[in-house]
Amino acid sequence: MSGGDRIALLQGSLDLIVLRAFETMGPLHAYALAARLAQVADAQLVLNQGTLYPALVRLEQRGWIRGKWGTTEHGREARFYRLTEAGRRALAGETARWRRLAGLVERLLADEA
Repeated sequence: MSGGDRIALLQGSLDLIVLRAFETMGPLHAYALAARLAQVADAQLVLNQGTLYPALVRLEQRGWIRGKWGTTEHGREARFYRLTEAGRRALAGETARWRRLAGLVERLLADEA
């Protein structure tokens, strides 16, 4: 897929995507998270370290995820992140906000708008 086919994230949407990924996939380290999201998004979404790591730090500071050191399947040390109960509540609120925004954009883009 060419670089022009990739999708840019709207501000705030990365947090929602990361929270949802932890909810559905369980604890992951950053590299595995980025690889899995790229796979699910059919390579339309590629997250680099400069995008993903600040989001993980931000979410951990908010108490929405918790990181713990562990060993990867390849024997490397990595920080594994998981969703907290506060993160589950935040995910529900962020999901509702996203759906309202998406509905509004759909209405504004409709032919009869």
